[in-house]
Amino acid sequence: MNLIDQIEAGELKKEVPEIHIGDTVRVHMRIVEGEKERIQVIEGVVIRMHGGGARKTLTVRKVSFGVGVERIFPLHSPRVEKIETVKRARVRRAKLYYLRDLRGKAARLKEIRPKKGANKLKKG
Repeated sequence: MNLIDQIEAGELKKEVPEIHIGDTVRVHMRIVEGEKERIQVIEGVVIRMHGGGARKTLTVRKVSFGVGVERIFPLHSPRVEKIETVKRARVRRAKLYYLRDLRGKAARLKEIRPKKGANKLKKG
């Protein structure tokens, strides 16, 4: 392990949720306005993941009042309070940039639903 990896290891968060491209996520971000702090929630589709280690980022896209908005979040940033996965989608690409050109129903992704009874323990 080189020196940079050793320094970055101390900056990593202990619990990072499992996030994939195509997931709809809800990111709770701590925003500082003057002397006050508040939590702002941004919900959208993960269209890109980039980097590794402490530099890992995810790009979230949402449509707000008819305008597409993309925001890049550092995954291990102390400003990111938590990331919730709202739903999963089946995608066949590593980067979903094509969603930028699609509108309305065309921009939907095929949702993956958990199988019934998957969470129950088997009795044996």
